[in-house]
Amino acid sequence: MEDYKYLTIVEWAKNYIASKGLRPRDRFLTEKELCEIHGVSRQTVRQALMCLENDNVICRVRGSGAFVSAGYTQNTLPSQVQSRNIGVISTYFTDYIFPQIVTGIESVLNDSGYSMQLAITHNKVAEEQQALQSMISGGVQGLIVEPSKSALPNPNMELYDELRQKNIPVVFFNAKYPWSDYPCVALDDEAAGKLAADHVFSCGHSKIAGLFALDDIQGHKRYSGFTKSCIAHGLKNAEENVLWFATSDKNFLFTSGGNRLLELLSETTAVVCYNDNIAIKLLQFCKEHDISVPDDLSIIGIDDSKYASICDVPLTTVIHPQRKLGEAVAEKLIDRISSFSSDDGNIIFAPELKIRDSVRKI
Repeated sequence: MEDYKYLTIVEWAKNYIASKGLRPRDRFLTEKELCEIHGVSRQTVRQALMCLENDNVICRVRGSGAFVSAGYTQNTLPSQVQSRNIGVISTYFTDYIFPQIVTGIESVLNDSGYSMQLAITHNKVAEEQQALQSMISGGVQGLIVEPSKSALPNPNMELYDELRQKNIPVVFFNAKYPWSDYPCVALDDEAAGKLAADHVFSCGHSKIAGLFALDDIQGHKRYSGFTKSCIAHGLKNAEENVLWFATSDKNFLFTSGGNRLLELLSETTAVVCYNDNIAIKLLQFCKEHDISVPDDLSIIGIDDSKYASICDVPLTTVIHPQRKLGEAVAEKLIDRISSFSSDDGNIIFAPELKIRDSVRKI
């Protein structure tokens, strides 16, 4: 008889949607919930859901669940009711810390009945422009954005003005443009730079250098923390021992700019790096030039990426909240959508140190 129970669930589901007043795009029950309510197997529930989907009662989204179909009710959906689609624009995705951040965002959005539309800019303002235009025309209900080249003038200000005019809330993550008053969820980058430098000084180093990104606000803030630590420890000319690089051209440091880097390393015993990516490249550079880490040179990174603990010399670094940050930025956006909140307050995570083997005491 269980073969036919799915038909009972189909009729029950239609009555349930009507009695609960569910509207198109509202979240429907999960497979587990339906199994518990009706005391049937998951296979029976799946048959019922397939039938409901074929009848255009519900639609299922992989990884998100089931929702009342947009075409199910007889009444036309009011124009002011928006889709439950959130746009997420990230500079990168496939490696480093970004998958964990995006996973945190997606988990919160899914739990709240939102779907996620992801775009990657490769830290290029032109690709950010394309992503913004596509998401505005696609009718997203909100946007989560990691800005591209956040320390440089940005030609996309008009698009952000359009988002504001359309009352589409925006929350930045990792950084935000200096001209923007949208909220941001980020690591305290200035404190992270200071914490990294403080640790190196606490290990007895007095000749330290820094490698920082010039086109991202994070690079500027981490440099600021670095210089504050240097001044506090009596190192007055810290800027003379800093090399700047453009994010898109970071390999230049270790190839064409290698002679300048070797010269800098010969004058220092420790280097504070903009992030773990640069720190790991520096580890490889040292290996190629017979510089022992940490015996000849100590290296400290920032972000505690997935590679930090498995590289040739496990990297001492400052911890980035990664998934927690992703969850927090999604929660921030949902709050702004659901309550029409005008709270533009930032959420800033305090840095913590992860000590491994790349910094030695002298």
